[in-house]
Amino acid sequence: MYAPPPEPSLRVNFVSSLDGAGTLGGKSAGLSGPEDKRVFGILRMRCDALLVGAGTVREEGYHAVRLDQQRRQWRLALGMSEFPTLVIVSGRCDLDPAQPALADAPVRPIILTRAQAEPGALGEVADVIRAGDEHVDLVAAVGQLRERGFAQILSEGGPTLFGSLTAAGLVDELCLTVSPLLAGPGAGRITAGPELPAPANLTLRHALLADGQLLLRYGR
Repeated sequence: MYAPPPEPSLRVNFVSSLDGAGTLGGKSAGLSGPEDKRVFGILRMRCDALLVGAGTVREEGYHAVRLDQQRRQWRLALGMSEFPTLVIVSGRCDLDPAQPALADAPVRPIILTRAQAEPGALGEVADVIRAGDEHVDLVAAVGQLRERGFAQILSEGGPTLFGSLTAAGLVDELCLTVSPLLAGPGAGRITAGPELPAPANLTLRHALLADGQLLLRYGR
């Protein structure tokens, strides 16, 4: 049910409370559950590249993107790479090269940044792709990822990256888990950034019920 379309696509995955919170206590883990984690793993197994904002890497404490042996063998049998490639969007290149997501990565990660940024030591642990001058040009950056053969791209946020991808017209699918919790005021939504000139319409592909959580998949 989570097989990607045959054409190149960009899929976004998030979890939210009933009242729209994207985190509990600053992290998304408190909203998750066993079936949401299962979908999380399936989506990572299905993607060629995992696209994440630098703030999310820091705040969520990202580890290296690794898969268990069964999922690695599944990917290899389909002609995919053994591991998906981690791609981090960072306009300021203010990441620690020793951060586990970079230093322990099984395949060399990619940093998407702007032309004037100085990657410094990040260039020793990751490939650097420049797109845009004052801000990262996501349309151009995704185009460069496509040229590298990354057909299926999965983004896990954060909210600002999700908002920017939406504004750029790059979101083809949204996989959203709705957790049966009322988080109350304070937490931000799953999307952030400037207002859109018009809402983007998506169509419901499926709705699954598991342990009180709704597992939703929407697409163009």
